[in-house]
Amino acid sequence: MQNDDIRNRMVKFYAKDDPNVTINGVHGHFATSNSHINYYIDVTRIKVRVKEAEEAAKSFRNKILNHVTMVDTIVCLDGTEVLGAFLAQELEKGSFTMTNTHETMYVVNPEENSIHQFMFRENIRPSIEGKNVLVLVATMTTGETVRRSIECIEYYGGHTQAVLSIFSTKDEVEGHPVFTLFHQDDLPGYDTFPQHDCPYCAKKLPIEAMVNGYGYSKL
Repeated sequence: MQNDDIRNRMVKFYAKDDPNVTINGVHGHFATSNSHINYYIDVTRIKVRVKEAEEAAKSFRNKILNHVTMVDTIVCLDGTEVLGAFLAQELEKGSFTMTNTHETMYVVNPEENSIHQFMFRENIRPSIEGKNVLVLVATMTTGETVRRSIECIEYYGGHTQAVLSIFSTKDEVEGHPVFTLFHQDDLPGYDTFPQHDCPYCAKKLPIEAMVNGYGYSKL
């Protein structure tokens, strides 16, 4: 495997509420579709490993326990379906009610069309129409992707109850609360900048990689 300097520089961070939940972070100059950031946040373990996903799901359940009462559907962004399935199992154990007649939760992900609009096909729409929805996302910086997903859910008749993000710089999006396992305050010096006003670009420092909730692509 080719030497990956970004991976080699990564540092592990532990969640304040549960030391069994961890992410990696690396300082540098990175670009998202909407901003530039000085940390790349790697949440891969939570998304693809069973034990880590299960532990993170329990932490999310505890965070929303006294804030959200009804959940019918979990809408997963950024490849968080494994985590979403474990979260649904945790929520079905009690304390949360649902309107689904089959008494089990939906775990779905929206399709993104060629003009970057989210949509749900006809066969998936019954899991959104009239349902109480949680939006689950890997990482959130500007909140633009989550905003578009909430807009999509509302268009198809769903009711967003809250946003859950493994890492987030936001506390709310479109008036909906954000519950997160890691906040930007947990990463010393983390910052995000508009693309046109980035201090790293001003210093002519090259962008190391394009990043999003799925991962990074080195430049």
